[in-house]
Amino acid sequence: MPPRLRLSALQHQIPRCQYELRITRSASTAAASAITPAAPIEQMTRSTAPVSKFPRAQPPSHRNPEYRRSQLLRSYTSLLRTSPLIVLFQHDNLKSMEWAAIRRELAIALRKVDEKIAAEGRTAPALAPYIKLQTIQTSIFEVALRIVEYFRPSEAALAAGKPPSAVDPVTQTSAELPLLSGSRDDPSLTHDLSRTVHAAVKDMKGKHELSPLLVGPVAILSIPTVSPEHMKAALSILAPKEAGFPAPTRRANPEYHEPIVQNGLRKINLLAARVDNQVFDLDQTKWVGSIEGGMDGLRSQLVMALQSMSSSVATTLEGAGKSVYYTLESRRTVLEEEAKGPEGEKSESS
Repeated sequence: MPPRLRLSALQHQIPRCQYELRITRSASTAAASAITPAAPIEQMTRSTAPVSKFPRAQPPSHRNPEYRRSQLLRSYTSLLRTSPLIVLFQHDNLKSMEWAAIRRELAIALRKVDEKIAAEGRTAPALAPYIKLQTIQTSIFEVALRIVEYFRPSEAALAAGKPPSAVDPVTQTSAELPLLSGSRDDPSLTHDLSRTVHAAVKDMKGKHELSPLLVGPVAILSIPTVSPEHMKAALSILAPKEAGFPAPTRRANPEYHEPIVQNGLRKINLLAARVDNQVFDLDQTKWVGSIEGGMDGLRSQLVMALQSMSSSVATTLEGAGKSVYYTLESRRTVLEEEAKGPEGEKSESS
């Protein structure tokens, strides 16, 4: 055990110069505090500036932005504006392990589509990392649908008596926000949580075409662009019987036929789809997935149809012109023969 040192011995070990320096500093600090004048009476009686109720980064809102429901609403509106292709499914309370297995098989199928497109030499970007399958809260999603479909910030600004400003295409809010010290009743506030939006879509509850389907547990598959090939691959995994697309065979993908995957797929039903802000039923959803070659194939079919139409129109016009020409020529010959008359007969007899 090391020997104990007394406090007095430690004090004697401190150099004398350091000890005097510490005393000098403490004395100067005490003198400075004694000389410092007191605050003026005006500063003491002046009231402090009021604390803003809303943070600098958040304008006044009808809904509290800190709540989870508010954050879900903003995420749903952003998803609806940035995803032109959304497929709705009804699920029967799948387990977490079943969801994980289904998402794994879905990711494998979508990556194969990206590899096929790249092998064909097409310049389409890879969409598999951005295609998401997620569950939603139907009541909040229905409100987001009403906001995206029925609310227009420019019309709200004109109704408030102000000229419309630049609008962000993703958030659908005005780029020129007013000062944050304004009231939440300000009609120029047109963000998704504002009172103006709430009042504009309040009377449209239940009037959207997808509202009757948003009952019970619902999941959505969001695709950032209209890609029939990715949609077909997703439906062949999630709902092969309802969509009419063949599921992967056991030899090609044995993991797809595992009991945990099949038990989860039995609890999923295809409801409808939303393609470019239009609601498609089951038959129309199947038609979108059955387009060969994706959007490029659809464009080529459109070009071929236009070319065949133009050629048929040209043939029809040309046939009409030829018939008119032949009719006029035959009539001209008849008139020439009639003009010759008896003189032509005499010449022939002689």
